[in-house]
Amino acid sequence: MDHAGAAICVVGRRVSQVAPGNAASLSRGGNRRKCQPCLSGSGGDLGGGDAPIPEKQLKEAKHAVVELPTVLVGIAVFYNLPGSTSSVRLSGPVLADIYLGKTTSWNDPELVRLNPDVKLPDLPIKVLHRTDGKGSNYIFSDFLSKVSPEFRAKVGKSVSPKWPVGAAFSQCPDMLAKAAKTPGAVAYAELRCGEKSELSIARIRNAAGEFVRPSTKSFGETALAMESKIMDDFRVSLTNAQGKDSYPIVSFTWFYVPVHTQDLQRSHAVNEYLTWVYGSGQEIAQAQGYAAVPPAVLQKVRAKVAALH
Repeated sequence: MDHAGAAICVVGRRVSQVAPGNAASLSRGGNRRKCQPCLSGSGGDLGGGDAPIPEKQLKEAKHAVVELPTVLVGIAVFYNLPGSTSSVRLSGPVLADIYLGKTTSWNDPELVRLNPDVKLPDLPIKVLHRTDGKGSNYIFSDFLSKVSPEFRAKVGKSVSPKWPVGAAFSQCPDMLAKAAKTPGAVAYAELRCGEKSELSIARIRNAAGEFVRPSTKSFGETALAMESKIMDDFRVSLTNAQGKDSYPIVSFTWFYVPVHTQDLQRSHAVNEYLTWVYGSGQEIAQAQGYAAVPPAVLQKVRAKVAALH
């Protein structure tokens, strides 16, 4: 299960409890499948996904939908360097070159320059990535597209990037297990998916030039740095945010909620559920390792929920 699916499950356990007998339906599956029932009016009460709905889909939709940020997730870069004790530092452009197949060895001059205190081995980089339709693809490729014009032109931002190199994995645990058995491996995944693995976690250079380790604290710093832009547009990209302590590969997950519905009972169930999500549900998500929506943004989301239907 990808990060949004896991996040939705954390808060979604309540969806059948808030209004017994009138439980709203929650659309899951690929990002396109999650939003389609809400956009088409084909019975979806609520969808959840890893990326904003594409503008084209919104314009062609039969029914208006509002997108609400759910929780913050961050994508960590995991690697396997035998004997390494220091956390490797990586920049966005170097990561882009690795995933373009241009940087192929751990002792590449640019990697050495970024890590003067680390003895990097003459070891091939083994690139691992996710299969199509994954939220981690979207966040990671969004970041790389911002920091590398070449990556943006050749691959671009997508839930299904056409990676020019590397081995693909459908499941995050399978990918990280392979990385753990492969000296020289590099992989990206939601922090929660791999922080208990035996792999090392890289520090990533942010827009302020600082190398930051992924954590719920640094994810929260990213959202705070972007707070004014989030208040203007819940769909805004959070990757490569300004801020000294911001981690640069962060995103919201979203709920997709129809603005109007014919069934008042189901509409009430959705509103009751969302009220819970943006109340005690945020505390549950934090306990499960997610970063919460910032307080000012949360207040605006609650007002939006109250105005729905």
